[in-house]
Amino acid sequence: MPEPVNPNADASPARLSPPALFAELAGGAAVSGSALAARLGVTRTAVWKQIGRLRELGLAVSAQAGDGYRLDRPVEALDPSRIVAALPADVSPRIGDLAVHWQLDSTSSELLRRVAADPRDRLVCLAELQTQGRGRRGRSWRMPLGGGIALSLLKRFDGGIAALSGLSLVAGAAAVQALADVGIGDVGLKWPNDLVAHGRKLGGILVELGGDAMGPCHAVIGIGLNLRLDEHGSAAIDQPWIDLATLAGGASPSRNLVVASVLARWVDAFDEFAESGFAVFARRYARHDVLRGQPVRVLRADRAEDGIACGIDERGALRVAFGDGERSVDSGEVSVRVRS
Repeated sequence: MPEPVNPNADASPARLSPPALFAELAGGAAVSGSALAARLGVTRTAVWKQIGRLRELGLAVSAQAGDGYRLDRPVEALDPSRIVAALPADVSPRIGDLAVHWQLDSTSSELLRRVAADPRDRLVCLAELQTQGRGRRGRSWRMPLGGGIALSLLKRFDGGIAALSGLSLVAGAAAVQALADVGIGDVGLKWPNDLVAHGRKLGGILVELGGDAMGPCHAVIGIGLNLRLDEHGSAAIDQPWIDLATLAGGASPSRNLVVASVLARWVDAFDEFAESGFAVFARRYARHDVLRGQPVRVLRADRAEDGIACGIDERGALRVAFGDGERSVDSGEVSVRVRS
């Protein structure tokens, strides 16, 4: 595997930038404004202005006279070297590239731009900040600086697009296993793409497909996970949420270790999916299916139908028992809401 790329390390010490200041503060120790100014080669006023910018991005920074600036709690910066070091020995050689960016419109968009230019398989992209992070059906995904994980992987397939049915469910089941590997349990899957815990959203998965309908084709699989949110960082979220820190009893798990765990499970799962299809994953998904047996409302463009969720079929479609019988619901057609 090539050396991982970390654009965060490109910030010149002679020029103040949000990534450079973030790196100075990330460890959690208090640093005076004068010391920061001296190290970064700028004025204390410039430091003060950039501290304000970091706060706008969702980073909780306190300032106390005689003490300096300090994060309210330490934040682990994404580090490609630490991620690669945490990967199993048989996984890291199978990753074509792993890059961490300070800011992107979207990690998935970045990989989609690289599809034609970079022929390697399993390209991985992460970002500290996304300006246009997105979820299913055009919804946005918001993540405060240091408060979550935005990760995307490009997987190439020899077959056609039709054979990729159920891929988002494969990604979800593998992600739940990955979280269990780092000690985070009680995570379920809400069809078709949400990770949930205790009735609240923990994360979401978005799969975007491209290529020839008959093959070859590719998929960009993106995941957003809430690591640690507070009232400020979660203000724009329009549904009940939960984060990994809460599930871990208050202590945030290592961001880099979570990323490595997800990648390890994804690489193995996607290779198995390419060889065997979705059927072998149906039972794994069923173990975490929070909708099965629940009353649901299926929202279509022109109407809503109520029924009971009955699990998934061999393609990964949702089986729903309606008043007139059971039918399979395809993820591209509907939005599902649990009835209250």
